[in-house]
Amino acid sequence: MADQAGTPRPDVTDMYAVHGVFRDTLGAAPRLIGDIVPGDAARVDQIANYYDNILYFLESHHDGEEAIVFPRLRERCPDEAALLDRFEEEHKQALILLEDARRSLAGWPGADGDSAAVVAQAAVADSLEALRVQLVEHLDEEEARALPLCAENILAEEWGQLPGHALAGYQGDKVWLILGLIRQRMTQEQRDAMLEHMPPPPRDMWINYGENAFNELSAQVVVEVSTT
Repeated sequence: MADQAGTPRPDVTDMYAVHGVFRDTLGAAPRLIGDIVPGDAARVDQIANYYDNILYFLESHHDGEEAIVFPRLRERCPDEAALLDRFEEEHKQALILLEDARRSLAGWPGADGDSAAVVAQAAVADSLEALRVQLVEHLDEEEARALPLCAENILAEEWGQLPGHALAGYQGDKVWLILGLIRQRMTQEQRDAMLEHMPPPPRDMWINYGENAFNELSAQVVVEVSTT
């Protein structure tokens, strides 16, 4: 991008916080799901809804990369076409696994009888684990190879479009959960910048009730925050 030398470059390290959400929440799934006693309908509903929101976030996150990041890298880094082809194919694979997990989650709360509930519970755990295994490998390579390309070839203004795109495309019912999970994994400087650049409606939502709602749910659904 010699023609844009001197233009502001993005701080791509905020993507580690986003990726950390997927690593940590999917990594916690075996414990959160396995600890539920059959017949505890309230807990099943809570955990199923929690992961439903995570899946919606993953979907909107990938969509943002495909709409904002990948086309610009293709244009500006033509030698990396094979890498970007593989990333897009991995997104398609993740979507297949995501839909499988979504179907499992949808059938879990309504499972009738102890044996059906156990089978449904196991199906949810297995489908989320399959997604985690595929996704973690993809995220590792994105961080190792795509983020350096973004830091050199994506403008700060372009990179800054990602959060708004993710919010606009998010179809879950707890956007404050996603904001809180990301903020948990950010530095204080990143949290301050996030609020500063957030449009007024979601910022007001977070300040007025979102943060409290997130803290309350997090006390009930404990997911360890990774330090790497």
